[in-house]
Amino acid sequence: MVEKDNRLPLYYQLMDVIIGKIESGELKDHDRLPSERELCEMYNVSRTTVRQTMQELEKEKLIYKQHGKGTFVSPKVINQSLLKFYSFTEEMKKINKVPSSQVLDFEEVESDIQLAKKMEISEGTKVYKITRLRFADDEPMMYETSYLPQSRFPDLHGDDLERVPMYTLFRDKYEAIITKATERFSAIPTSKKEAELLNIREGEPSLLINRISFEGDAIIEYTVTIARGDKFTYSVELN
Repeated sequence: MVEKDNRLPLYYQLMDVIIGKIESGELKDHDRLPSERELCEMYNVSRTTVRQTMQELEKEKLIYKQHGKGTFVSPKVINQSLLKFYSFTEEMKKINKVPSSQVLDFEEVESDIQLAKKMEISEGTKVYKITRLRFADDEPMMYETSYLPQSRFPDLHGDDLERVPMYTLFRDKYEAIITKATERFSAIPTSKKEAELLNIREGEPSLLINRISFEGDAIIEYTVTIARGDKFTYSVELN
């Protein structure tokens, strides 16, 4: 509701109304907003007020404009705190998105000298190499390649990872508990192959994430992830 006798500016009130519709799910990602004229009529405000509202919402990256088509709700950016261990599946559930995974490749390989060094194992040790595409509400979000020691996860199959989240499988089938993890982030341009899989343009910025997960002192997972730069932010609280 926009009230002219309210001490808050009209554009600010209209912003609150639209933001409320986005947060409640009434307006979803990529939904088209009413036109300026329609908003003026709906809320009995001037076109100047509507334009100021749209400018502020666009600054906040809550909406985007397409020339000749209108104004649309921006896809939500997922903010991930780095203060605690997290899983993609659980984070998507928290924001009411349905997570899923597609296993693109699953093979048993012998670790080369570089991989052996990263995983603190002997060169030639057998590991599973698992390439997956991670989705939220059927939209591709991450392209991941994971390496797991075969000796710690015997009889693992690619089908398992499409039915059950990896960390749930670790816990329930193998009684493997991750005690800590380290991650390294860098910004990179998306390659042609990655862009095709993630449904974005080649060269768009993405996040390269290297994660090493430990069970006690042993490394049980090394994962390289390409995360869409338009979908994720990561934050840490400094005290």
